[in-house]
Amino acid sequence: MTTLGLAAALAGPAWSATFENTIAQRTQACTACHGPQGRAAPDGYYPRLAGKPAAYLYNQLLHFREGRRHYGLMTQMVEPLTDAYLLEIAEYFADLKVAYPPPQPATASAALLEQGRQLVMNGDPARQIPACVQCHGTSMTGVLPQVPGLLGLPRDYVNAQLGAWKAGKRRAHAPDCMAHVAENLSLADINAASTWLAAQAVPANSAPALYAPVMLTNVAVPACGHVPLPQSTGVLK
Repeated sequence: MTTLGLAAALAGPAWSATFENTIAQRTQACTACHGPQGRAAPDGYYPRLAGKPAAYLYNQLLHFREGRRHYGLMTQMVEPLTDAYLLEIAEYFADLKVAYPPPQPATASAALLEQGRQLVMNGDPARQIPACVQCHGTSMTGVLPQVPGLLGLPRDYVNAQLGAWKAGKRRAHAPDCMAHVAENLSLADINAASTWLAAQAVPANSAPALYAPVMLTNVAVPACGHVPLPQSTGVLK
């Protein structure tokens, strides 16, 4: 085949890229950072999207679009999108049931890990810090309709987000429950909790719980604000 013939063959229909007008195709801009099927990227800063409650994901997209969360790339991506489209994205990722990788081996000291475990499982009543499991579920896989799981997330991501809430760099709809919790956490608390959480394996049933656990505690759990969902494009997960 001549050079001209080869060039013509490469430019022919067999080599033409086709665009499938599906939500999986249209969310490739998301998975470029968040990993295939929203499994999370290995660099530790882009969290998992797959399997999180749709209402949670939808509200986070609103936070980026409306300036309560700050990351330029995310803001540019979602600014032109309608509420209905943001919900479609949220429902798509919420409905993906993909396996979690095993946690990275913990390298922290036993004392630090125990400090983190105590905060997550029991809180610190003396400082009015509720246990993480009071809102995020006893299995820490989240609670429907809008509380995300805490397991399967990179330590650096969890650490950065708790630090952002404490510093006022990340906000949510009022009342901002996580901002209230984070203001009582020290940087050492944040390090311990995020280190312990990242070292835990995700249970076989990683689905969010239907209801928050009933726990007797003398620490009041702050109320969390959110925006009601627009008309659904399908079954909310």
